Amino acid sequence: MGFIDPADRIKKLPPYLFKELDRQRDEVAARGVDIIDLGVGDPDLPTPGHIIAAGQKAMADARHHRYPTYSGMETFRDTAAEWVGQRFGVTVERDQVVTLIGSKEGVAHFPLAFVNPGDMVLAASPAYPVFATNAMFCGGEVHTVPLLARHGFLPDLEAIPPEVARRAKIFYVNYPNNPTGAVADLDFFTRLVEFCRRFEIILMHDAAYTEIFLEDFVPPSVLQADGAMDLAIEFHSLSKTYNMTGWRLGFAVGQADLVGALGQVKSNIDSGAFEAVQMAGIEALTADQAPVAELRQIYRRRRDVLVAGLRDLGLAVEPPRATFYVWAPVPEGYSSAQFAAHVLAESGVVCTPGNGFGAPGEGFVRFALCVPESRLEEAVARLGKIRL
Repeated sequence: MGFIDPADRIKKLPPYLFKELDRQRDEVAARGVDIIDLGVGDPDLPTPGHIIAAGQKAMADARHHRYPTYSGMETFRDTAAEWVGQRFGVTVERDQVVTLIGSKEGVAHFPLAFVNPGDMVLAASPAYPVFATNAMFCGGEVHTVPLLARHGFLPDLEAIPPEVARRAKIFYVNYPNNPTGAVADLDFFTRLVEFCRRFEIILMHDAAYTEIFLEDFVPPSVLQADGAMDLAIEFHSLSKTYNMTGWRLGFAVGQADLVGALGQVKSNIDSGAFEAVQMAGIEALTADQAPVAELRQIYRRRRDVLVAGLRDLGLAVEPPRATFYVWAPVPEGYSSAQFAAHVLAESGVVCTPGNGFGAPGEGFVRFALCVPESRLEEAVARLGKIRL
């Protein structure tokens, strides 16, 4: 019916990347093909048992059956603050933490607190597409800062035109990086904070993968950089670290006014995270972290299997130092989408076209290490049987 006309912001949206991947995958699966899905980054391993037990115990407690507080339980926020202090050596107070229904929710809602129509935001790309989309929902203008292999997939700050930087309200970055697997050290974060201070830009850092490091390098928090607490907010997720993607729990931490503004937005949109889930989160953050170390070993072995296999097939793949993604250049003669479609149709292996994460991702595909080693070996064997 003609009067059911979506808003312009909806009409401008490209197809959501993973929804389109699901459609293509299902189409191939309908032909009876055994699908090996290396597309979406959803951990295949279960949530550790002690976390499940804490959630079950809390769920049986009627105190947790009522509306939660908008900003999160004080005990969860205190625990998150203590975890940040222990992990990164950064002192934060409870009012510098807000609980999130998964970090995606917080990353999506943050622009609502600060972006007015016509405001400029800087978005490093390729990247998780949610931030740029929601900045556009607010009427913001997104300036893409390309992440290029020759710069180690770090933003070239000197290449950002000063007239653009002076207009910018927010700078969005994500390290360890999805989709490239690149990492940033404290020296880069220090330079980034200084850049944002010079141009009076809010720094928004998505830190969902800080605990999924695969080498000796331990990723820092942007909040460790001098001056970051004056202008930065950082988003943490329990999804990947503790295999809790379906539980939907994370938190944002940083400069109190930034955190408070996000909390104000959330109070008008949602009713907070289920308290039983927050109790499970407290257990995750405070219990023995041995399961996290074991998880890193699993992803390291999976990475090595896939990287070696792809290299044997002639793809110039660099092993990621963090995340559970392998960022692979496509063979000559293919676009990202063409290569991903070819691989899926001919082998039943799902990978994600790099341009789905932004135009600078063209020429790459992303493989997620979210299946057992045996399935990765099978994927490589299938790829070896088709023309790449």
